[in-house]
Amino acid sequence: MTAATLFASPLPAGGTIGVAAPASPYDARSEIERGVEWWESKGYRVKLAPGVFARDDYIAGDARARANDLTAMFADPEVDVVQSLQGGYGSAQTIPHVDFDVIAANPKPFLGYSDITALHVAIRQRTGLATLYAYGLIGVGDPEATRFTLDRLLQVLAGDGTGEVPRDPDDPYVRALNGGTVTAPLVGGCLWLLMQTMGTPWEVEADDAILFFEDVKAPPYYVDGFLTQLKAAGKLDRIAGVVVGEMKDCDWGDQRQASDWARSRSIEDVLEEHLAPLGIPILYKLPLGHGKHLAALPLGVRCTLDADRRTLTVDEALFRA
Repeated sequence: MTAATLFASPLPAGGTIGVAAPASPYDARSEIERGVEWWESKGYRVKLAPGVFARDDYIAGDARARANDLTAMFADPEVDVVQSLQGGYGSAQTIPHVDFDVIAANPKPFLGYSDITALHVAIRQRTGLATLYAYGLIGVGDPEATRFTLDRLLQVLAGDGTGEVPRDPDDPYVRALNGGTVTAPLVGGCLWLLMQTMGTPWEVEADDAILFFEDVKAPPYYVDGFLTQLKAAGKLDRIAGVVVGEMKDCDWGDQRQASDWARSRSIEDVLEEHLAPLGIPILYKLPLGHGKHLAALPLGVRCTLDADRRTLTVDEALFRA
C-alpha cells in the first residue's frame, strides 16, 4: 500500500503528546526533560510511556515491551499525538510485536524520523495511516534544533500539512536531476532503513508513488549498493518520481579515513548514475533528513513533484478534522 487511506485529527490546542521509545534510549535524562519542557512551553502536555527510561545498551529495552508501549500510546484516549523518543537503532525489532489493529482503530499523528522509518513503512502498509517524518522528543528539545524545524513541525501538526515543502533557509538551492511533473503519494524515509525492510513481510512498497529517501554517513559506495539492490529488486521500475533529501556526511570528503578507491565518486555521481536513467522527475536537496534543518514531511499523502520549478508540494491533507 502506497497511498494512505486512514487519517488522524490535527493536534488540538493544549493537546497531549504521548511518547514511546521504539528505538534507541536517551543518553542523559536532561534530553527527555528538555523535550518535555519544550512541548509544555508551547501549551501542550506530555505523557511518557513507562519504557521511555529503559536502557539496554543501544536499544530502549526489550523489543516486545517497546512495541507494547507504542501500541498503548495509540490506545490511550488521553493522547492526541504519538511521538518517538528518538531514532538510532531498533525500530524494526518491534514490528512483529506491534498491534496494528489497535493503531487502525485509534488513528493518531505518528512522529519520528531516521530509524523510525521502519515503523512509518509498516504502519502505513498495515493500517493505511498517514504519518509524519519529523523530530522525536529528544530532537525538539535539542538546543541546536532550529526555529525553522520547530516552527514547521508545529505548523503541520496544527493544520493539514498541505502546501509547498520549504527550502533550506540557509541554502535554498535545490537541484533537479530530471525535469517533469508528477502527482502521486509520497513514501519513504531513511535509505538504510528502507533497505532493512527488504525480504520482510513489511517490505517497502513504492509502485506508482514518489519515493523519498535521505541518509547520513553513508559513503557513495554504500548508496551505490543500496540503489543497485533496489533496482535489482524491481523497486525502481514503477516509481513515479524521486525526492532525495539531504545526504548528510555522505560524500567521500566527509569520511575522514576514506581510501582512495572509495573517494572516486561523489554522492551526486552515484545519484545521477542510478536515478537519472529512470526518466522520471527527480529533486535533490530539500531540507529533509539529518541536516541542520528538517522540514516535517507527511508520508502516504498525495504530493506534486515539479522538477522544472524544483518544488515539492503536499496536495492532500495529512489530517482530517
